[in-house]
Amino acid sequence: MTEATPRTSGAAASVAGALLPLLAVVLVAFLVIGIALPVLPLHVHDRLGYGPFMVGLVTGCQFAAALVARLWSGGMSDAQGPKRAVVVGLAAAAAAGALYLASLTATGTPAVSAGILLAGRAVLGGAESFIITGATAWGLARAGTPNAGKVIAWTGTAMFAAFAAGAPLGTALYAAGGFAAVAAATTLAPLATLLLIVPVQAAVPAHRGVPPFLPVLERIWLPGLAAALSSIGFGALITFGALLFSAHDWQPVWLAFTAYASALIVARLLFGHLPDRYGGARVALVCVLIQAGGLLLMGTAGSATVAAAGAALTGLGYALVFPGFGVEAVRRSPPASRGTAMGAYTACLDLALGVSGPTLGLVAGHAGFGAVFLVSAAPVGSAALVAAWLLRSHAAART
Repeated sequence: MTEATPRTSGAAASVAGALLPLLAVVLVAFLVIGIALPVLPLHVHDRLGYGPFMVGLVTGCQFAAALVARLWSGGMSDAQGPKRAVVVGLAAAAAAGALYLASLTATGTPAVSAGILLAGRAVLGGAESFIITGATAWGLARAGTPNAGKVIAWTGTAMFAAFAAGAPLGTALYAAGGFAAVAAATTLAPLATLLLIVPVQAAVPAHRGVPPFLPVLERIWLPGLAAALSSIGFGALITFGALLFSAHDWQPVWLAFTAYASALIVARLLFGHLPDRYGGARVALVCVLIQAGGLLLMGTAGSATVAAAGAALTGLGYALVFPGFGVEAVRRSPPASRGTAMGAYTACLDLALGVSGPTLGLVAGHAGFGAVFLVSAAPVGSAALVAAWLLRSHAAART
């Protein structure tokens, strides 16, 4: 991909103008994922009658599939252009909605319905991978590497804005028309989003071949490991936040995720420039400790207000953790392999979410939903050690 630099280098207005069409696409596309987040655990638990392990499996299946698709989506972005990856992702998201609808025809046989639902979640995971990897690589091409932190932060902000809006919208759809209404929206919204893609100029690929993956992975594995550890808290919240509230009869059940996403959005809008200015590892080191503190607060909460405050603190910390380590990954990768690098970096997140979903489900089954957040605080906090190691390596390189 050829790399474009804004006319006024580092100017926020110029970067925003370059990214605005892509942010709109990410916002609409991820709304279809956000509407299912608070209601999917309820559908699997209440309608199909499965326990916490299956809830974690159905939720985590999306991220496991996204992990597999990251390599494909990154290679497509580099070799065929990121616009192609985004279009493929939107089409796959619509297909996932069709599978959601198909699963409802077999609710009388929960095992069959859950199997079709798992297939839909897997397809949606692949779609998410193509959309976000393509959009991020496209943004890097349009805004330039010096603004890598802003690109990652603002793209993620659009994603979480969709999640925040999707939580109450999904709950309303579920209350009005059940999971069928959520499935229909998942099918139609990506098709409408394709119209936003047509007029946006594509980024020209830097080469026709797919760059080798292993050399890229060798460059970015350390910030990728830190991203994986810190993302376990995110997985705990999206999978078990609604169930924590439901178990305590706290209302509304979507409050935890909306508080999380809202705090994350505000932090990225106000402080998204900090990783570019002060260094990704330095910013991530501070923020990952804030995130761990929020998880501990959620795990010990005795009221909906305290739990929501913990969720907001978790989102405030995670807001700059992922773009902070992402800046470290981007600066370690060559320009012609940015799509592959972003695919590999976000694959670390998917690996964490895919594994942590069912694993934390076992924790919930034995120790309750509050224990999920206490346990997840440990790996999140350990990401601070990786950040400290990165800072030490920077100091050694300068010396």
